[in-house]
Amino acid sequence: MTEQKKVTSQVGRIDKAAAELFPNYSRSQLKQWILTGNLLVNGQKIKPKYRVKEEDLLELDRPAVQNIAVEPENIPLDIVYEDADVLVVNKPQGMVVHPAPGHPKHTLVNALLYHCPLSTINGEYRPGIVHRIDKDTSGLLMVAKNDLAHRNLALQLKHKSNVREYMALVHGRIKPDKGKIDAPLGRSPKDRKKQAVVAGGRHAVTHFEVLKRYRNYSLVKCILETGRTHQIRVHMKYIGHPLVGDPLYGPSKTIKGNGQFLHAGKLGFEHPVTHEKMIFEVPLPDVFAKTLKTLDKADAI
Repeated sequence: MTEQKKVTSQVGRIDKAAAELFPNYSRSQLKQWILTGNLLVNGQKIKPKYRVKEEDLLELDRPAVQNIAVEPENIPLDIVYEDADVLVVNKPQGMVVHPAPGHPKHTLVNALLYHCPLSTINGEYRPGIVHRIDKDTSGLLMVAKNDLAHRNLALQLKHKSNVREYMALVHGRIKPDKGKIDAPLGRSPKDRKKQAVVAGGRHAVTHFEVLKRYRNYSLVKCILETGRTHQIRVHMKYIGHPLVGDPLYGPSKTIKGNGQFLHAGKLGFEHPVTHEKMIFEVPLPDVFAKTLKTLDKADAI
């Protein structure tokens, strides 16, 4: 499929101009198409540093989308609970939840499909997945093994009756012991890879409680009232306390780990069949726990 756009008033680097003219695609994807020659200027292949001029004609020949074959993979799982209807798994940091362009294999879904049947409501790429956590966030996820369970668990999320508590290490000392962040979230107008607090965005509420203060950091418990993309990461940055190690929303000078220090440590829901109230908790991953021990010695108040 070929799309053509003419530069009218935009000037500057080709990747920035292309992102404004072709808003349905991310800047990184457009840059890749510049390198592969799928995005031409005046019929010519150009370099990412090319600066557009008024009346330049940008021609995007978008490659055909490749279908992703979701195949079961024998990947070890840390299963916290399982019965005929639901499964609770402790996802390790660094694992993508479901296949997508750029991550077609080695995801949690690939591992789950090898282990057991899953619900079909979310289609072939997200079977069983009722809610997600980011690749570099560790912790608990509930998984539906059949469609009846999936519908019930999804309804609990909608009605905000679940328990979802996270541990987060953030930059700076938070002054109040507790707080509520009520700020709408949507795609950032400056960077399509990011979420941001935006007027007219989706309703998003995060509650937080400070568990421990260091000289330069705070350990907080975050409780989700809603579950938007990157919610805790964006909300904590919004109040001036971005997550430690966050490559997308945090500062460049930070404690090195394997991404943001964010762990979904507590999960609760009503069993979709027995209606039993179920609560699960898992400890912090090693890298998180070791970092806190280091701060206890090096950054204690």
